[in-house]
Amino acid sequence: MTLMIDFPFPGTNAWVEHFKEVELPILRLTANRLAELRDAAETINTRTLANIVMHDPLMTLRVFRYMKEHRPKSQNAEITTIERSLVMIGTMKFFDSCQELPIIEHQLKGHPKAMLGLLKVIARSRQASLWARDWALLRQNTRFEEIALAALLHDFVEILMHCFAPALAIRARERLTANPGLRTRTVQEEVFGAPLADIMRELVELWGLPELLLSLLDPADAETLNVRNVNLAVDLARHTANGWNDAALPDDFRAVEELLHIGHSHLLERIGAPDEMIQAARLAETG
Repeated sequence: MTLMIDFPFPGTNAWVEHFKEVELPILRLTANRLAELRDAAETINTRTLANIVMHDPLMTLRVFRYMKEHRPKSQNAEITTIERSLVMIGTMKFFDSCQELPIIEHQLKGHPKAMLGLLKVIARSRQASLWARDWALLRQNTRFEEIALAALLHDFVEILMHCFAPALAIRARERLTANPGLRTRTVQEEVFGAPLADIMRELVELWGLPELLLSLLDPADAETLNVRNVNLAVDLARHTANGWNDAALPDDFRAVEELLHIGHSHLLERIGAPDEMIQAARLAETG
């Protein structure tokens, strides 16, 4: 089902019911890479396969949906990583489930603005995931894969909106760009008929996504280290996407430095900031 929605649904439940029925598309690059590896399905390393899956947030969602739909009744433990999910599914079954999947680029052929917006959100999500993983490893956190996954999927409902409600997704983005003082939640309620966080909460449970994603939405968990790790990576990726002179970056830097207990120039090096920013930070630190 690839029906495009160009009007707001009346609340969270209507969106959840809609997304329950849709066939999630994947990036053309993902489809091509999987097709190239199909003949090696019996011998391929699951980590290699997991890296391909996690390069595409919608393919990542497909894996968790598959796990939820085919989960044995005897399985009680939550599966929180893609690599572990692929081991449970089996590579042959995984490849069998990937035959002739819908392609995002085909689906959005008549919506170039939405396609560009979607690619920007995906690029931002990948960057957030890389930073979240790096920072978790620096903190010696054994849940680094789950933390990286939560950062990758943090904005998955925004990605879904670009795929299935492209006109609304563009309208929301243009409204926020033209009125930066507006609250994002207010714009989402106006344009989509529901806040994306509320839709996300329902889909996380429905599709069996890692519970850390729910923690991101709970104000009571806002100051836990893992949630801060994810949220700060997401914020930094969002703001650097606007350029390295974004006004929000100084606050982001201070918060990450506090989380990781590292200096400013060290952080800038880790995140790949421009050389002139790193040099200026070093000069300031040496006085």
